[in-house]
Amino acid sequence: AIDELVADPVREAERIIPVGAPHPKIVLPRALFARERINSAGLDLSNEATLASLAKTLSDSATWTRTAGPGDAESDAGERTAQDVLNPANRRDRVGRLVEAGPSDVAAALERAVAAAQKWRSTPVSERAACLERAASLLEERMPSLLGLVVREAGKSIADAVGEVREAVDFLRYYAAEVRREFDNATHVPLGPVVCISPWNFPLSIFLGQVSAALAAGNAVLAKPAEQTPLIAAEAVRLLHEAGVPNDVVQLLPGRGETVGAALVADSRIRGVLFTGSTDVARLIARTLSQRMGNGNDSVRQIPLIAETGGQNVMVVDSSALPEQVVQDVLQSAFDSAGQRCSALRVLCLQEEIAAGMLHMLKGAMRELVTGNPDRLATDVGPVIDREARDNIERHVDAMRSQGHDVYRLPLPQDAAAETFVPPTLIELDSIRALKHEVFGPVLHVVRFRRDKLDALLDDIRATGYGLTFGVHSRIDETIERVIAGVRAGNIYVNRNMIGAVVGVQPFGGEGLSGTGPKAGGPLYVRRLLAACPPRWGTEGGAPSARLAALIELRDWLMATGDMPAARLCTHYLDASPLGDVVVLPGPTGEQNSYELRPRGRVLCRVETHLGALAQLGATLATGNLACFEKNAVTSALLAQLPAAIRTRACLVENSPQLSFENEPDDFTAALFEGEPSMAAQWARELAARDGPIVMPQCLTPEDISAGPFYYSLEWLLTERSISINTAAAGGNASLMTIG
Repeated sequence: AIDELVADPVREAERIIPVGAPHPKIVLPRALFARERINSAGLDLSNEATLASLAKTLSDSATWTRTAGPGDAESDAGERTAQDVLNPANRRDRVGRLVEAGPSDVAAALERAVAAAQKWRSTPVSERAACLERAASLLEERMPSLLGLVVREAGKSIADAVGEVREAVDFLRYYAAEVRREFDNATHVPLGPVVCISPWNFPLSIFLGQVSAALAAGNAVLAKPAEQTPLIAAEAVRLLHEAGVPNDVVQLLPGRGETVGAALVADSRIRGVLFTGSTDVARLIARTLSQRMGNGNDSVRQIPLIAETGGQNVMVVDSSALPEQVVQDVLQSAFDSAGQRCSALRVLCLQEEIAAGMLHMLKGAMRELVTGNPDRLATDVGPVIDREARDNIERHVDAMRSQGHDVYRLPLPQDAAAETFVPPTLIELDSIRALKHEVFGPVLHVVRFRRDKLDALLDDIRATGYGLTFGVHSRIDETIERVIAGVRAGNIYVNRNMIGAVVGVQPFGGEGLSGTGPKAGGPLYVRRLLAACPPRWGTEGGAPSARLAALIELRDWLMATGDMPAARLCTHYLDASPLGDVVVLPGPTGEQNSYELRPRGRVLCRVETHLGALAQLGATLATGNLACFEKNAVTSALLAQLPAAIRTRACLVENSPQLSFENEPDDFTAALFEGEPSMAAQWARELAARDGPIVMPQCLTPEDISAGPFYYSLEWLLTERSISINTAAAGGNASLMTIG
């Protein structure tokens, strides 16, 4: 009403009792997910009392020396060779000692994990969830002391350390809530012992995210933390044990990836691998797992690998964007955590009309950044993790400078020059094609583009092969839609920064060279850690999506021709398909977060039987993909028989395992196999030997398909996309006017 619009806001505020009370329809942060879980608690770093208490705890923790060793046991640490763990910001500060796991430790841990796995998988779901929830509460209670460890061992700023602990808490509660809501031990069967290999850049949150998901699903866990940050992982395992997780159900095995990690991945008793790290290492793991297929217990089914790898993350800014907001978001995205986030901004693309002014503002803002020891609250940019990382970054900067690219950076403070600090750096490029690899540090590359060449720019971005995070700043809706449609990325951010994905709000993970999926903190992650489970989605008696029209036509054609076994398979896929579902996720006011399951693209299919071919065709149609059948007598005959409308959704290919990865959208991104275990193993090895994205095939025997109850999992044929939009960017959050 007009009267409401012109009302005096001061008088309206005076009517609020008590004065300053929050609006009852705006959910408080702690209750953001109140229906299922409590939001993690933070620290007010502007509060004097909080800062005084935190300062004392940080000062006390600086004198503590911790130890990490196999199985999180310190009893024999003094009898074994230990290495010093040093503070990357001050290498004179010994944070603790590390005892690396040896071959006998790995062998003993595997035996204990196998023995403990059966008991843990039969533990009631509610009890497993309660253990994780208790661990989350312990993390919150001990946040101040944990902050000191994260700052000293990982070189994180205090604010980043707070965010890290909060994310770990959120992971524990999110996965606990997931299994409480839908899991049943009778229908959700765990894999068995799994390996979690975590990185140093998020040594607490990613470590506990992997471990808690595996534990929630009912698996025993062997945790191999990053070599640079074992002490944080050891503390996390102690908290899990204190929260009630049996010692043999989660075991710590610190050590080198090429020894401890490789031995674990190659062992036939390991039934799944969770990995965050480089694309090259993820590919090596996939090849090792493919070598295990067909041997003993490793039959026709692929050992699940969840790999989250790097990205050449890009932000596109057009001339309509608000410059002040762009500068703030770019600084956070590129230089927070010293650029050592998987999601960090690597390439900023500026429309040429605004590039000069925007660069002037960016350089001015960079001069205000404080580089130094992260134990100081004023510090914006801390160290990179070690000397090797620093030297790699410096070599890249020198190479860019020698090639004639403009490089802008500030000198390091005198007290930082001797350690592993890298100053925030800006490098101007002619094209994104000049970058051949990800630079993991505080280095921002800038490319200018013409408005009429936007589509060519998007082609260049897709051609990198990466698809982790992407940002766009524009106040033109058509431009935003055009850009989003033209990129492949797991997480897209509109008119906001590109970092700090919140568990359950912006599920995180990429596609292509950036990972296998599913997303951490999303609805599919725990399900991938199961050997069997019922479909989560489906039409549930409602009208199927229009995107499933081809599958419906296939089913009807099969029924008309009397092929009832194949028609029943299509009915199953029709009931289970989540294609096109868009879920609006909870979030703070002023932000809109959505999650969608999308087709992967081309699916490589190899079959032996007519029913197997129809099962694979049904699965690809249920997920909106194109079925690329290896040419043989069965597939040639089937495609000749199919109705014309369905035939457009399938094709024949030859010599598919030898197809090279060309960074093009028409390359296949998933694979289905029907055949005997020995042939499945050979095919999986050929796929794993390819360059490019990791393709994890789903393999079934003809008997599996004809006798049931095995089906191809539709979730493996879909890619997840999260979009986070700052709805207040275009002049305010209008939704606040409608809440009453």
